[in-house]
Amino acid sequence: MNIYVGNLSREVSEEELRQAFEAFGQVTSANIIKDRYSGESRGFGFIEMSTKSEAQAAISGLNGTSMKERAITVSEARPRPAGGRGGGFGGGGGGRYRY
Repeated sequence: MNIYVGNLSREVSEEELRQAFEAFGQVTSANIIKDRYSGESRGFGFIEMSTKSEAQAAISGLNGTSMKERAITVSEARPRPAGGRGGGFGGGGGGRYRY
């Protein structure tokens, strides 16, 4: 089951995040989302746990708790909308054509 973790301090590492969730069961993956250009944490991440029961225990046990002096938000991750990132308006139309 995939879990969303929000309001993360920029100082929290993926290993620290993994360790916090391992107290509730087996963690398949821990991923903190980073800015593409600066490489800094964007303040949220995702945890994948092997069973739904372990994931539910982690959500109820960690939601609202403090990591590096910030209260984290923990909930079941929602699936991405179909079609990727969305937004945008396609290609440009160019200018007027002159003879």
